[in-house]
Order: sequence, then structure tokens, then C-alpha cells
Amino acid sequence: MSLSIQQKFEAPAMPRSDDGRRRKPTRIQSLRQGEIIKAGLEVFARYGFKGATIDQIAEKAGMSKTNLLYYYRCKEDIYLSVLQRTLEMWIAPLEEMRADGDPALEIRAYIARKIRFSREHAVASRVFAMEILQGAPNLERVIRDDIRAHVEERAAVIRAWADAGKIRKIDPYHLFFTIWAATQTYADFSSQIAAILDKPALDGGDFDAAEETLCDLILNGLLPG
Repeated sequence: MSLSIQQKFEAPAMPRSDDGRRRKPTRIQSLRQGEIIKAGLEVFARYGFKGATIDQIAEKAGMSKTNLLYYYRCKEDIYLSVLQRTLEMWIAPLEEMRADGDPALEIRAYIARKIRFSREHAVASRVFAMEILQGAPNLERVIRDDIRAHVEERAAVIRAWADAGKIRKIDPYHLFFTIWAATQTYADFSSQIAAILDKPALDGGDFDAAEETLCDLILNGLLPG
């Protein structure tokens, strides 16, 4: 995750030294912050930003409200930290796509990483989706200034592969949109998919089947005949 993205999120209110600079958090402080973010993630996913409260997050984190407010000034700070952590995980699979790699292998691996994100971080994906559905009030600038730059870099890779005849000509942006929609649905709408498959929850086999299906559909449409 680039420093420019991290700088767009307000850091939590940790104690400052005498010269006004933020002190580097201790191991215990970093641990407590992680516990708060994890608790906030679950509470925001269940109640949304407006419905969530500091008391709910503190209770979920197993600490008092006073103790929580030592690490974070307000609910908004916790929410922004949750979004930052989620964006770091969300953009990582795209950054791993190598321009000098084989297109079929790189795209297959990217789809696999996105499916894995949906499986392992479904709650984070839902919080991210809720933010986007509300018009991305806390993420719009980050998406326009930084996420867009990351996507443009990989779009150039897709175009270069097409120009070299390694894949068919295709709009790279809509290729990424299609992959995002197809993979993230297994996190954001997992209950719907599980109900249609007549099971209580999705299992590893379902995610494996999703990965293979998406790879077949997308690569069969991209690779030259």
C-alpha cells in the first residue's frame, strides 16, 4: 500500500511526546489497536457506520469505553482505520500482477487471490461494499487519486499484452470491473448463494468451483484462438 493512500486516513489519537510528535506505539498498544479494529469491523458489518456505537465496539473488543478512547478519539477514527486496513488487503492482489509474466497465469492467479480475499475476509468486503453503496463518502478521494492510479498501471499491462498479441483486445477497466463483481459476490452475497445451493454456508469446494468457473470464462474470452 503506497504511503499516499495511508496519509489520506487520519491516524488515531495516540499520546504525543513533549515536542508534539506522535509516539511510536508499543507492542501492547499495537495489539490493542488491532483488537479494536477487529471488533469495529464486526460491529460496522452488522450495524453499519451510523448504527454502530463506541459502546458496542468496546464490548466486542473486551475493554472499557474509557480504555478504547485512549487509542481512538471517536467512532469515525475506528471506521477510517477499518477502511484503511481493508483497502490494503483489497489492492494487494492487483499489485502482485506482473507485467513480465504469462498473461494466462497472471490473470488466473489474480482471480484466485480475489476469490481467496472473499473467502478469508468476507466481513471486511461487506463493510467496504456498504461504504461504496453509500456513495463512498470516506473513500471517494482515495479511489479517485490513488486506487485509480493503481488500476491504470495494471490497465497498461493488459493493453501491452494485447498489443503483443498475447491476449485479445479488450477494455482493461471493464475486465477488472467484471473480475471484481464476480469474485466479491462470494463475500457480499454469500448467504444468497448458499441458499440457492441449499446449504447453511459456502465451503472450500464452492470457492474452488467459483475460481475454476471464472478462470475458464474469462481466459477463454481473452486468449487468442
